[in-house]
Amino acid sequence: MENVKVFSIIIAVFSALSVESVGLKDLKTCNFGAVYNFGDSNSDTGGGSAAFWPAGKPCGETFFGRPVGRGCDGRLIIDFIAEHLGLPHLSPYLDSIGTSFRYGANFAIGGSTIRPQNESMSLNGVSPFSLDIQIVQFDQFKDRTGHFYNRSYPRHRRNLPRPEDFSKALYIFDIGQNDIAAGLRKKNDSAFHASVPDIVDQLAKAVQNLNEHGARTFWVHNTGPIGCLPVSLHYHDIKPEELDEQGCLKAQNAYSMEFNRQLKARVIKLREELPHAALTYVDIYAAKYELIGNAKKQGFVEAANICCGFHEDEIQVYCGHKQNINGTEIYAGSCENPSDFISWDGVHYTEAANRWVAHRIINGSFSDPPLPIKHACHKP
Repeated sequence: MENVKVFSIIIAVFSALSVESVGLKDLKTCNFGAVYNFGDSNSDTGGGSAAFWPAGKPCGETFFGRPVGRGCDGRLIIDFIAEHLGLPHLSPYLDSIGTSFRYGANFAIGGSTIRPQNESMSLNGVSPFSLDIQIVQFDQFKDRTGHFYNRSYPRHRRNLPRPEDFSKALYIFDIGQNDIAAGLRKKNDSAFHASVPDIVDQLAKAVQNLNEHGARTFWVHNTGPIGCLPVSLHYHDIKPEELDEQGCLKAQNAYSMEFNRQLKARVIKLREELPHAALTYVDIYAAKYELIGNAKKQGFVEAANICCGFHEDEIQVYCGHKQNINGTEIYAGSCENPSDFISWDGVHYTEAANRWVAHRIINGSFSDPPLPIKHACHKP
């Protein structure tokens, strides 16, 4: 408990310094009436479960007490962002049951990429809901909800977004990891590097499209260190020279860093192209890498350890699955204390790790410009 109090003080100090460092100490807090998110499984709050098959137990056990469509034991970074802004957790756009879109919607789907891939969900887990499709869904969502809102009785409007909130909403992008994974699968460095400008341009086109329809505040996450994911470390015959000082695969992280370098440059260019918009580039890579490098100091076990799943003696059973091994059925359940782990299932982070990262980015200390998320509508 004492560590939580100390950490809260640190966050408050960083937040104050971030605002003061860019001369915005007296800025008013942004009034984000809604949040719209576009992404992959790192921010999917149930879209994938609605579109394909539901995330089963033990996902959701820590916070929700049941599976709720998240590839995690509890909340994701996007959930902590919504809570910080005083908003409910985002409803998935594709979820038709018990859904409210009054305060935004989540278009993220697990397995999604920025650039459409000539692959499939059944083949290798790639979603057909690439970013361009998510933007089309948003455009339709905005048009249709506006139509019904203006023609409904007040009591029927309570689950619909207010039309005036679209221009005051926060638009979040958390996507790109699966584009990098696709590049790694093809094992062609030159082809991947040649594709990166087009990948970041397609994300830029998504921002431009939203801006043309009135969006003004954008919060863009770069991608995390894919070479640090335990799934990468458990499924490869790795030589010591392939690892960096944190035990991560250098070659895979190089893909992430190149994508992030070009993404940041494109975001900076977008600021010139969209003079009325406020764009924040968020260094998720740096925040996650810092957590991985200081896992034990922050109260976690080794970063490469996986909470949910069975990974022993070259036997790999994914989280929540069963498999018959030599006549014995193995159930890949969760660990006793998920909050001790960074990795939930080898790919996704636990709620505890998501909370740690979320608290590091919402104060602006990993952002360009270094503004807390509640001030992201302002241009320094």
